[in-house]
Amino acid sequence: MARIIPDGWRELAVTGAAQREIDTLNLLAAALPAAYTVYHAVHWTNLERGYAVHGEVDFVVVNAAGDLLLIEQKCGFLDETPEGIVKRYPGRVHSIPAQLARSAEALRGKLAARPGCTAIAVDFLLYAPDYKVRQPHTAGLTPERIVDSARREALAQTIQDILPEGEPAPAAPEVHRFLRDVIQLEADVSALVGRARDMVTRVAGGLAQWARQLEFEPFRLRVTGTAGSGKTQLALAEYRAAVEAGRRPLYVCFNRPLADHFSAIAPAGGLACSFHQLCHQRLRAAGRSPDFSAAGAFDRMILEAAELPVPEDYRFDSVIVDEGQDFPEAWRDLVLAHARPGARLIWLEDPLQNLYARDPVPLAGWVGLRATSNFRSPRAVVRMLQALLPEEQRIEAASPLDAAEVELIDYADAPGLLAGVKEAIRRCYAAGFRKEDLAIVSFRGREQSRLFGHSEIGPHSLRHFTGRYDLLGHPVFTEGDVLLESVYRFKGQAAAAVILAEVDFDRLDDATLRKLFVGATRATMKLVVVASTRAAAELRSRYDMR
Repeated sequence: MARIIPDGWRELAVTGAAQREIDTLNLLAAALPAAYTVYHAVHWTNLERGYAVHGEVDFVVVNAAGDLLLIEQKCGFLDETPEGIVKRYPGRVHSIPAQLARSAEALRGKLAARPGCTAIAVDFLLYAPDYKVRQPHTAGLTPERIVDSARREALAQTIQDILPEGEPAPAAPEVHRFLRDVIQLEADVSALVGRARDMVTRVAGGLAQWARQLEFEPFRLRVTGTAGSGKTQLALAEYRAAVEAGRRPLYVCFNRPLADHFSAIAPAGGLACSFHQLCHQRLRAAGRSPDFSAAGAFDRMILEAAELPVPEDYRFDSVIVDEGQDFPEAWRDLVLAHARPGARLIWLEDPLQNLYARDPVPLAGWVGLRATSNFRSPRAVVRMLQALLPEEQRIEAASPLDAAEVELIDYADAPGLLAGVKEAIRRCYAAGFRKEDLAIVSFRGREQSRLFGHSEIGPHSLRHFTGRYDLLGHPVFTEGDVLLESVYRFKGQAAAAVILAEVDFDRLDDATLRKLFVGATRATMKLVVVASTRAAAELRSRYDMR
């Protein structure tokens, strides 16, 4: 069996053209002997005439001697022209022979600069699994270097005919170092992050599509959905549809960071804010200015806002409440008072993210909808949560990602905590994640956390919320590379790689389980848990974590 580099390709469930390449990797891994190594998604950059020329080769097959065969896979329909075989894309035509020639020349030039690699052979091959080439002699490639739909079963044999196994040669290790280091062919996690985000958005968006196709009057929809089920996509779809129809939507949630995020991605034409921001805006519009330095200022602000009549410019055609599990009845009444007669009302909630132990608010006469599938969190994270949650709170793993298992690092004291977080950061970076892909989420609040007192951990500087806002109302953060948030502030947000730190508890009661649930489901690709010795022992007794 051939070796495939980088590994981890079997763990990523993909669709479309990416799935076709995974299918080819499966074929090559099984059909080629162990003397071959297959590199996939090879990216190269060549500085030419003062600007960068970027190209891509789908697969590079290396034999024991270090010789290379470049394989370009083109799925779907191709076009045979007098200038050779081409692939047409919207607005452009891609010459396949020219692309393969450029890629081969670029690799030859780079290899020639490596010690002992001047004699390394570089050949190329077109693999078109869906198209039969009608005129191979005018395709711009020799017929022996084309494997089309009529010959796709012969792909592995054709590779061996063009690139025999060969004998181990002194230059071979240098070729592999070149492919790994010079072209930096480690798993391009940053690319996977974007692709994973796109896939999750697409599949989780199903809730937004069919929930909005429900028809009933008056439209009062209560969605009880687990983390990652697509509630935010539903909220955004409802908000956008209202704006496009010339109506005014109102989006209100509990968490200020979630409100800021939603406001940044929502179209202009409505109001997106937290509950406390709504109250503050109402008071300011009425000529009042709350004194936030006084004790009980927020409670007093809510009471004063509830007493105000709702003017016409604060009435909306759609009202969306997110994080409804955090709203008491008085808040419910205040927000819904801003709905015009006949307005569409949507209430979004997740009881498992109820960190403030509030009772569910009654919504008499509303249509209920349950969504128990988590599309955002990797299936490994959901498997861990399934082992911890009681049967009546079970959620379904529906993510297209089946990433590595959850990692667990335990600590015994404060220095051990810092060492554990430092090691967790190292593991995330070693896995290919960048600083912008990473978030440290403290299991404790900001006031009780041991981490928020540090500006750096080892060589890693920390960026966290200062508690202040600038003149435009944007939160002010400290300077630093790695985001540090509490589980309370990070609720409603997500990061590709999450370090859930300062996990400590005597027993896994309901409140503790909800905090674990919120923190763990913030991860979209990788989760590392840094827990105290006693908490780690309890977690390991319920689920097998490394």
